[in-house]
Amino acid sequence: MAPDPLLLALDQGTSSSRAALFNLQGQLVASASAPLAIEYPADGWVQQDPNEIWSSQRLAMATLEKQVTDDQRRSIISCGITNQRETTILWRRDNGEPCGPAIVWQDGRTTDLCSKWKSEGLEKEWCSRTGLLLDPYFSASKISWLITNEPASQQALANQNLCFGTVESWLLWHLTGGRRFCSDMSNASRTLLMDLKHCEWIEQYCDQIGLPLQALPELVPCRGDFGKIEKHLPFAGTTINALLGDQQAATLGQLCLKKGEAKCTYGTGAFLVVNTGKEICTSKSGLLSTLGWTDAKGSPTYCLEGSLFNAGTVVQWLRDGLGIIQTAKEINDLAEEEKNSGGLMMVPAFTGWGTPHWDPNARGLLIGLTRDSRRGHIARAALEGIALSVASLVELAEEDLSQKLGELAVDGGAAASNLLLQAQANSTGLKVRRPQNLESTARGVALMAGLQAGAITSLDSLIPYNHEKSEFFTPNLDSSMRGQWRSKWDQAVTKSLNWHDQ
Repeated sequence: MAPDPLLLALDQGTSSSRAALFNLQGQLVASASAPLAIEYPADGWVQQDPNEIWSSQRLAMATLEKQVTDDQRRSIISCGITNQRETTILWRRDNGEPCGPAIVWQDGRTTDLCSKWKSEGLEKEWCSRTGLLLDPYFSASKISWLITNEPASQQALANQNLCFGTVESWLLWHLTGGRRFCSDMSNASRTLLMDLKHCEWIEQYCDQIGLPLQALPELVPCRGDFGKIEKHLPFAGTTINALLGDQQAATLGQLCLKKGEAKCTYGTGAFLVVNTGKEICTSKSGLLSTLGWTDAKGSPTYCLEGSLFNAGTVVQWLRDGLGIIQTAKEINDLAEEEKNSGGLMMVPAFTGWGTPHWDPNARGLLIGLTRDSRRGHIARAALEGIALSVASLVELAEEDLSQKLGELAVDGGAAASNLLLQAQANSTGLKVRRPQNLESTARGVALMAGLQAGAITSLDSLIPYNHEKSEFFTPNLDSSMRGQWRSKWDQAVTKSLNWHDQ
């Protein structure tokens, strides 16, 4: 009997790279990961070495390939790539060498440039066409900074030898030996350079940042034939059939296929994504309109998104900064030592606020300390701070959609915390659904690759199986107490905004 087909997912994240195998039902078969260093050269600056991004992903692939059996290796029919979005890389077309650091999505060094563009009256039209805001979060200002400040970028530009790409473009370039230079529409929708309605690069905005159109990757649907993995690499010969930004992939992996269905991923940051169907939903409150995914012809499904820059980083800070835990998993045991947070609130704006405030100068805040405050109170306040941040996004999304969300699907590393998810249910009033396996990002792009390969005919058929193995958290806080809690939270957030001016 022939072994069942398998799907390979490459999941390049901010703090690690993963490679995973899934069966056609979306069940995880095997996975491996490799760490990735992050540099903080100045306040608000966040960057990585592009070559280390590639090396980390290659190492995860090699580790996974050593784990699988020969039968499993022969059963792999398709590969998908998902990635940290907005992170910006410039490189030389002739040899693939980077022209400076990869400026990470969290980076805020271009705050002044974005303010300048706003003062020139560019924001209204720019936002209308892209669905985004003029914020350092997105790729456009990062590109401009690299061109202005990195001599290697200037030289490559002068020689018509410059390439720009987000991380999926960078990986695809290396996986195919430089044969394919592409960006899928989900990632391109996060650059401030793609027209959201027409799904095409906007030359006017490329001119604004000093990037010629020839330096941009080919704009492609999220499904297609994107070449094969090179012979000298792990999983050589596997066809690459899907490209998706990580949050869009997680939404698909959670099977949020209908309008109004929503998920939140707790990774380095926390990201709420709500499916809005074939229509672009324009937010009145600072949420983002973005492209979710496309079919093979490029027909899009759109989403509404709220982005928080710090979630998993809060746990990392408790471990590496304060030293009150030794491993990330210990935060739950520590938090459960206390029945409540002891009046503490933690606002996790370590690298500024994303949605809805879009304030790169905001900073984190721990408020309510007394002589009775203990480590467990701080740990509990940290988890509750993540949940309360997401609750604010849920409320705004419901206002924009003029409807309540039925439930919230969750995934990502921190979603393993029962305390966090109970706080999420209590702060939103929603039922929270956690799948059996939290690798929704990798699962989503694997399923997309399976669709393109023809091995999966419909994602809808997977919903009953996926949901029956999920765990649910329901609110146990009445609406009056929820309102008081949220009001106190809003006061704390206000204190964190524009911290440098206070």
